[in-house]
Amino acid sequence: MKHMQKRILVTGGAGFLGSHLCERLVEHGDDILCLDNYFTGQKKNVEHLLGKPNFEILRHDITFPLYVEVDEIYNLACPASPVHYQHDPVQTTKTSVHGAINMLGLAKRTKAKILQASTSEVYGDPQIHPQTEEYWGHVNPIGLRSCYDEGKRCAETLFFDYHRQHHLNIKVARIFNTYGPRMHPNDGRVVSNFIVQALKGEPITVYGDGSQTRSFCYVDDMINAFIAFMATKDTITGPFNLGNPVEFSMLELAETIIRLTQTTSKIVFKPLPEDDPTQRRPDISMAKENLGWEPKVKLEQGLHKTINFFKEIVI
Repeated sequence: MKHMQKRILVTGGAGFLGSHLCERLVEHGDDILCLDNYFTGQKKNVEHLLGKPNFEILRHDITFPLYVEVDEIYNLACPASPVHYQHDPVQTTKTSVHGAINMLGLAKRTKAKILQASTSEVYGDPQIHPQTEEYWGHVNPIGLRSCYDEGKRCAETLFFDYHRQHHLNIKVARIFNTYGPRMHPNDGRVVSNFIVQALKGEPITVYGDGSQTRSFCYVDDMINAFIAFMATKDTITGPFNLGNPVEFSMLELAETIIRLTQTTSKIVFKPLPEDDPTQRRPDISMAKENLGWEPKVKLEQGLHKTINFFKEIVI
């Protein structure tokens, strides 16, 4: 049976996650419209797709309305690292809030299914561990990270209100730390920071005493989750935690990267930044049950591929 080609819009499609998603959807044979304003996305992330007949790219900022015909929307547009989202905090909030309104409006008009890339940051600095979807969070509404945390929380509110009021087919994914090739080298995230420092032979900066934990999901696993979620029936809306439940301390991560890169870099300790969560680990039982999904790629395996990517751009 011939594959029925769907028209799929990916906002933030030239970004880290967006470019991997576009690649996978193009391979699958759907007709992909990749949308990006290049605030943090980069054309080179998708340039290998430009010659494909089922791929096109549009420079657009989702804080402005968009008029296209689509069957599905993956709303990934938003700077996602503290360095980038704190650079223009007002624009970050607008991207989450106005962007959600515009994309929900488009979904309503075209009767499209729409997936929102939400974040584990909706939980703030969690007081329960691991975090389940029932947890309402512990968020500072006026801090330096609030533009992102509260913007994403408000986007979730809008998605569920459109679902209740206009019967929109929504999917809300709460994404935990994800890493892999095409991460921005200067995004200030811990995996890219450590790898770049190690490859340059610079000291590796660990904040606090390095005991704070994160869970790292390799990008291919995350894309599998998005696609599985989008394929679920209309009654399945989430929000679902998507991430890897295996937890590592920052010190363990630094030591692993030092070993894999064979660097001479030494670890140096610096004070913890404001509102930096001490623990992050998703409870993914809802995603396992509803999507039949769990991460497969082990940390060392994923780090190896990520290091190889950074070797080409850093050295």
